[in-house]
Amino acid sequence: MEKLLVENPALDRAALDVESFVLPYDAAPITDALKRVFDVVCSLIGIVAFSPLILVIYVAIRIEDGGDGIFKQERIGYRGRRFMLYKFRTMVPHAEASGRPILCSKEDNRLTRVGAFLRHHHLDEFPQLWNVLKGEMSFVGYRPERKYFIDQIVKADPRYVRLYQLKPGLFSMATLYNGYTDTMEKMLIRLEMDLDYLEHRSLLLDMKIISLTAISIFSGKQF
Repeated sequence: MEKLLVENPALDRAALDVESFVLPYDAAPITDALKRVFDVVCSLIGIVAFSPLILVIYVAIRIEDGGDGIFKQERIGYRGRRFMLYKFRTMVPHAEASGRPILCSKEDNRLTRVGAFLRHHHLDEFPQLWNVLKGEMSFVGYRPERKYFIDQIVKADPRYVRLYQLKPGLFSMATLYNGYTDTMEKMLIRLEMDLDYLEHRSLLLDMKIISLTAISIFSGKQF
């Protein structure tokens, strides 16, 4: 445990309930290997298949206000490691000029017109296919969060650190049924769903989550 804390500064010793932390599970190697092969193949297919749409979205963002099309932000992932998450930019440049992290709400006035559409339909997540290809994320897991908000969640429910057993996901059960998290209450509901996924995870469940999410997105459903 001491070694894990030293190697992973994202695990805040002051907020961490050591007894609630579960060391990374020893999954069957074949299961991990199949999941990684699936992630690589599907992320490559997704990048190629959706490249025209990705280009259109990028150009639309650039035309609207001249700002960067791609937004990157530090998140905490597998084993508490930090990584840069990529998204299409949905807010005005310097949306957090104060330096204080602020959750995005449904009617947030920082959202651009293009950004609001992308966010409502979860199209801003396309660049995370690159995170999946790099191995920082998986297609299905829990949604990665910023250290600032993780600290607040852990104070309310220390079980959050159990999620570090998994890679964060592009898709998640919580996003499908709980939508974007714009309040602490929704973050705690999301945590319960993520812990349920952790307990019952399987390739079959991953297929179900991916299928239902894809259907929701392509049908235009907002969630």
